[in-house]
Amino acid sequence: MPPTIPEHRRHDIDALRALAFGLLILYHLGMYYVAGWPWHLKSPYAAEWLRWPMQFVNIWRMDLVFVVSGVAFGFLSKGSASPWRLIGQRAWRLLLPLVFGMYVVVSYQAYAQALDNGAIAPGFLAFMQRYLVRGPWPRDAFAGSDFGITWMHLWYLPYLFVYSAVLALLLPWLRGAAGQRLASAFTGLRGWKLLLLPALPLLLYTLVLAPRFPATHDLLHDGYLHPLYFTVFAYGYRMGTNAGLWAELARLRRVSLALAVALVALYFALRAVHLDLPWLALTLRTLYLWSALAAVLGFAHQHLNRPWPWLDWANESVYPWYMLHQTLIVAGAVLLAPYQLGPLLEPAMLLAFTVGGCWLLTDGLIRRVRWIRPLFGLKPAARPAQRKPAGPVPVYLGSGE
Repeated sequence: MPPTIPEHRRHDIDALRALAFGLLILYHLGMYYVAGWPWHLKSPYAAEWLRWPMQFVNIWRMDLVFVVSGVAFGFLSKGSASPWRLIGQRAWRLLLPLVFGMYVVVSYQAYAQALDNGAIAPGFLAFMQRYLVRGPWPRDAFAGSDFGITWMHLWYLPYLFVYSAVLALLLPWLRGAAGQRLASAFTGLRGWKLLLLPALPLLLYTLVLAPRFPATHDLLHDGYLHPLYFTVFAYGYRMGTNAGLWAELARLRRVSLALAVALVALYFALRAVHLDLPWLALTLRTLYLWSALAAVLGFAHQHLNRPWPWLDWANESVYPWYMLHQTLIVAGAVLLAPYQLGPLLEPAMLLAFTVGGCWLLTDGLIRRVRWIRPLFGLKPAARPAQRKPAGPVPVYLGSGE
């Protein structure tokens, strides 16, 4: 049997999960200001220079989230003998918040975008009467308007549910002899093999599928992102608590960081000189993706694997913050735009509005009201007599276990 890390020691994954979703808030704030990238609303202060840091992060940010989710799925699956029971638990934790989020949380985003596009007249209540019955809407009124209703940034939830369900159905095979041999081959990777071999399937998808299937975040028509995200999700599941693999990621952290920096520098240089070698650009991009993930995971395991005092709060807050943040960014942008605060003060105030709004709504309302908690992926709060001593919180968006 491979050595394992006891579950109570996975503070690094808890912390990395919270930090990854914190990065997501900053990234979506940047989408409002980056020039040339389409988003639901765009600022008059859009900046060209933001493309470079945004691209630096964009290549691996969601892959990191799916890797962490895969690690957490490994923890959760250990406590479930029945794949169907596990799927039912995931449906409750992921699909209930998705439906509530689509009809309530993200509706203002759709309204603001449709209003900005000139597709509707002002009036949020009138919009909601139409939105709740799914339109109809003018073409391209807002992202997803062809379906009458949208999930906006909540697309991660149905994707995660589908990947969790597929992996749950594969558990009998994964726990069998063939699955264990495959697991041993993956977790036994060391040195350059760990920094190269897991990238090869990702590279195959990028070279073959990416040119044919642009990213859509449409669950039924995302022929490139599905294999990419499912593979890194499965990598996370297989990493699990294998002490040897995590120790190797920590040992290679500086090498993988140097490799990631070199690869992304070459990728940016290739784009800067407009050299028409798409296969080379895609190869550099994909190798950078995996080396960046290896670096982040290695540094996290080395430096974050301790019981930080904020972890319990962060683990219960991250799901509501994820659901709320983009709507608050859009609402804050609409609120601040008339004041013409400039390219420095406005982003600072918009960030403060978003973070403050997430904190007030989560700590002041969502975590306190028992019937609201499941709508944001949280278990109903335990009554005082039922509360257990403080301990580790499983690292899974919406687990609440």
